[in-house]
Amino acid sequence: MKLLALETATEACSVALYVDGAIRETFAVAPRQHAGLVLPWADALLAEAGITRRQLDAIALGRGPGAFTGVRLAASIAQGIALALDLPLLPVSTLAALAWQGDGPRRLAAIDARMGEVYLGAFAADSDGLVPLAPEVVLPPAQAQLPAGDGSWVALGTGFAAGQGVLVQRWAGRLRQVDAAALPHAADVARLAAPALARGEGIAPERLEPAYLRNDVALTLAQQQARRG
Repeated sequence: MKLLALETATEACSVALYVDGAIRETFAVAPRQHAGLVLPWADALLAEAGITRRQLDAIALGRGPGAFTGVRLAASIAQGIALALDLPLLPVSTLAALAWQGDGPRRLAAIDARMGEVYLGAFAADSDGLVPLAPEVVLPPAQAQLPAGDGSWVALGTGFAAGQGVLVQRWAGRLRQVDAAALPHAADVARLAAPALARGEGIAPERLEPAYLRNDVALTLAQQQARRG
């Protein structure tokens, strides 16, 4: 199985190549540089592995949520490659890819959404990946709620540093481990996409629906100031 995976929904940019379980990845924190990095990185990874685009079985991508331009970039590049090569797409939640870095049965992923909000997802680990425990949301951290049930959580992502660490303060007794610097990786997108492809869950490129969560992705300056209070 050969997958090319893209993740550009945050300030981090990454491309990964999955070949029969082995993964190569190029990753960098490169704000506003994603558009110029993705395709050269993809070509370099393919060249290093000695394979061509025609040998790929599918294209995987972080479908968001995250920055609108970053989510849109991964979607447009993935769709373009998949359409040109007649390949299926495997959209993977950016929050799930972030949560995959954790070590524990219950994991929280949060990304700073700016404007006083966070993107938040809760997941349970199973033998084949991660199972969402609640719908992914965007909201002020002071309004976030943990899913029902006992047990501690592993927390990952920049959302846990947002608002001076509101989520960490609110859930201090429930968080076993916190990594507020964690960013999503294309390698984890690939790891989650591979079993999905094996199950036949790839979709046609035109069916891709990026996850923005925010309906008002382009707020005016006045609206942004109002949100900040």
